[in-house]
Amino acid sequence: MIDLNDANIMSAKEASNKWGKADNYVRQMIAKYPDKFPAGSVRKFGKQIVVTTEGMEAVTGVKKSELPK
Repeated sequence: MIDLNDANIMSAKEASNKWGKADNYVRQMIAKYPDKFPAGSVRKFGKQIVVTTEGMEAVTGVKKSELPK
């Protein structure tokens, strides 16, 4: 079972901001480079995109532990 309260699951906008990117960064990356996201690390629910920490690390090349606090 997936825990939706897991801090490693976030909205695309929230993830983009955490990694210091523009609000629409995840949407742009999905449109241009969908294969950069590991399987199961990003999903669209209606108009909302949900992404995991693993997905953001794969796309940006920056680990969550390397982000400023």
